[in-house]
Amino acid sequence: MTQKVLKVGSSAAVTIPKRSLEELGLKIGDRVVVEVDRKSKSVLIRSQWQPSKADQKIAKLTLSFVNRYRRDLEALARK
Repeated sequence: MTQKVLKVGSSAAVTIPKRSLEELGLKIGDRVVVEVDRKSKSVLIRSQWQPSKADQKIAKLTLSFVNRYRRDLEALARK
């Protein structure tokens, strides 16, 4: 598919067709990472993964556990 580069203020934009958004699992407002490969003159757009609330809670609990028992965990690792 071919898309046109559009002027948006002092920047430029390329629209993503609805079908492509659906295939990528993206919706309006989602954050994406844009990577440019100068050598091949290509652009990669991918979803910016964000942890769920449950994942964030688990990470916080895990960090708390590690900080609380750091000495014991390090002693176990040496055995």
